[in-house]
Amino acid sequence: MPVSDHQLTQAWAEVLRLSKVQPGQSVTILTGAATHPQTLRAATMAAQAAGAVVSRVDLPPVNAHRSLSRDPLAYLGETPLTGNPAAIAALKASDLVLDLMTLLFSPEQIDILESGTKILLAVEPPEVLVRTVPTEADRARVLAASEKLRKARQMRVVSDAGTDVTFDLGEFPTISEYGFVDEPGRWDHWPSGFLFTFANEGGSHGTIVVDTGDILLPQKSYTTAPVRITVEKGYATAIEGGIDAQLLSEYMSTFKDPEAYAMSHIGWGLQPRCHWSTLALYDKEQTLAMDARAFEGNFLFSLGPNNEAGGQRTTACHIDIPLRNCTVSLDGEVVVLKGKVVEGAGQ
Repeated sequence: MPVSDHQLTQAWAEVLRLSKVQPGQSVTILTGAATHPQTLRAATMAAQAAGAVVSRVDLPPVNAHRSLSRDPLAYLGETPLTGNPAAIAALKASDLVLDLMTLLFSPEQIDILESGTKILLAVEPPEVLVRTVPTEADRARVLAASEKLRKARQMRVVSDAGTDVTFDLGEFPTISEYGFVDEPGRWDHWPSGFLFTFANEGGSHGTIVVDTGDILLPQKSYTTAPVRITVEKGYATAIEGGIDAQLLSEYMSTFKDPEAYAMSHIGWGLQPRCHWSTLALYDKEQTLAMDARAFEGNFLFSLGPNNEAGGQRTTACHIDIPLRNCTVSLDGEVVVLKGKVVEGAGQ
């Protein structure tokens, strides 16, 4: 259902308030060819109303000749900021960057954040943004769960579908996403509401079964039959099943990079205003599928890079797979029971 400019501007005003935007601060809006015009319009008005000094940096797209998809996360190679020191300098000089383009998994983003600039990514359709305006309660819930994950040294995930996999933890930090940026150098994504870390290098072992109805990203598709993934020493060593397994395996093979099969981030969703079923209601090019990544009680695992958390592994291939109905345990304590967040474990 369409959203009015007034409603979307109000949503942006609340997110900027939570992000502690002050009069006189510099807010730069980063845009590209796929930026939604209503989102840009509302973000600009809300930032001006907050008293910020607003600028816009608009950059042309890249990677079209390499990527097999129009999804901005389908190829994590160079970014529109690569080799563009003028644009990078402008973003570093900003207190806050509103990323309406999708600058992710890149050395340029890490460099900008290290300067103290905050970055908020917001590229979902306006009606999704309005439905998922973040709250202080979201922040408190995610941070409570993050504290448990930060202290854990092993995560185990099991399901009735056949998943039984363990991840050794401790080498990498825990990352919390709650939808706004309230500290210098913070990155977040609106909408979100989940947490994750990365398993120790070589510290993932077991079997993951992507059950019928689970979601493959960036394919943005619900699986029609189980996909069985064997994990050994931190890598997916076999992807077996029917047509969904074949499509996933063939897609990953096009990158010709063994690091594409490495375990990347692992965590679970905590956002009750995001829903597993929503992806079925959108055209694939309309959404980045954050509902799928953040819906409450999912177990989200990824294959590909770990440089987002300070690791050395980079690859252009990045696969996100949120699973339903899993039980997630941290050092033996259940935090998600068959797809339901356990009371006291981030709730």
